[in-house]
Amino acid sequence: MQSTKDGGRITERLKRTVSIISLIFILLPVALVFAEEPKAAAVQETPAQAPAEAAPAAPAAQPKNDPGDTAWMLVSSALVMLMTPGLALFYGGMVRRKNVLGTIMQSFIILAMISIQWVLWGYTLAFGPDKWGGIIGGLEWFGLKGVGVDPNPDYAATIPHQAFMLFQMMFAIITPALITGAFAERVKFSTFLVFILLWATFVYDPIAHWVWGLSGGKGWLNNLGALDFAGGTVVHISSGISALAAAIIIGKRKGYGTESMPPHNIPMVVLGGALLWFGWFGFNAGSALSSGGLSASAFLATNTACAAAALTWAIVEWAHRGKPTVLGAVSGAVAGLVAITPAAGFVGPMSSILIGVTAGIVCYFAVSVVKGKLGYDDSLDAFGIHGVGGTLGAIATGLFASKAVNPAGNDGLFFGNPTLLFSQVIAVSATIIYAFVVTAILLKILDATMGLRVTKEDEVTGLDLSQHGESGYTL
Repeated sequence: MQSTKDGGRITERLKRTVSIISLIFILLPVALVFAEEPKAAAVQETPAQAPAEAAPAAPAAQPKNDPGDTAWMLVSSALVMLMTPGLALFYGGMVRRKNVLGTIMQSFIILAMISIQWVLWGYTLAFGPDKWGGIIGGLEWFGLKGVGVDPNPDYAATIPHQAFMLFQMMFAIITPALITGAFAERVKFSTFLVFILLWATFVYDPIAHWVWGLSGGKGWLNNLGALDFAGGTVVHISSGISALAAAIIIGKRKGYGTESMPPHNIPMVVLGGALLWFGWFGFNAGSALSSGGLSASAFLATNTACAAAALTWAIVEWAHRGKPTVLGAVSGAVAGLVAITPAAGFVGPMSSILIGVTAGIVCYFAVSVVKGKLGYDDSLDAFGIHGVGGTLGAIATGLFASKAVNPAGNDGLFFGNPTLLFSQVIAVSATIIYAFVVTAILLKILDATMGLRVTKEDEVTGLDLSQHGESGYTL
């Protein structure tokens, strides 16, 4: 009798979930039909007497540092930097209390290590003069040689080259930190350090050049016409797919599936998630590389998609499991931020809502249903949110991008251009294949030479004591 009642409750919840999802997908496209995206400003012509001779063309504006743009980019760089400590708290709260310091330390040490790697060789590999037909940057800017305070017009004509470099440094820092969520609570710190350095050099830097490289020739995905405003492929797909490879190769935590492993500090998760939401304004709006209208548009798109995804995740979880959780709402917000990242500077607010709603639904089921069925231990859902959400966002860019929002971009499928969607699919596929294969190779080599996992005894003790000799709590 009891099993019959339980089955009825489950059936009723599934019906509610399907009904809510159906309603969302019915109403939002209707709203999109009636909502106009911002129109590009038309050039007004005023009647005037025709001149006797054509006026000479105005000389092209020379690259010059703009104080307003420079100030905004420095603030944006600081905002993106804050995201890594925010991620440390977000991840730190989700692990068991015996691993909180070890988890926070992973993000914090990446902040220090990649800062040096970027100055020495990371920046020149990612953004230096193109080599090999858009594959990698050269070493001409090794140690930031030639990267000074004058603008580099290939990347940003109104801010110092060093300001652009610093902004991109913060992206290079947080990307490998995202991967740590997949192998939380079980990796040796010494091997972790080597892996992060190798991954940044052989995965992140080349993909960044493919998508964003402009000096001396475009990266090959850039040349193909793929759009990635702030890092859907470069940051989220690369880290999310690498996280999946790590979860598979490193294996499950001891007791996974048989022992309860709940987050030990949900308030810490909320604080970290709030810092991510705050810092993401620099991440996306800062990617306009100026303090004008495009940065405001990207700011709006970012907040709108984040809010839509948080609400959607909570509603779907409520329907599916009976109660909306705080952890779920925060996870939904991050999923929305991830999905809007590649599209932030190319879509309007109504498209942002649809992207956020879709991310809330798709990432929820990737985390709550698909992971359990496939059986991999992506401890903190780095793949389920960043890999899945980044892929969704990159494809959505191919659907919703509009030149009315950003004339420097392109129109997507829903605005009459199916070619962009094709380019986005190629960019997503190339990033997935490259990131997974290279990450797997690096992990296999390190496992054979250094060992990836701590001992079973150290895992039971926890990373705080076994790897760092201290405890997060004294009570």
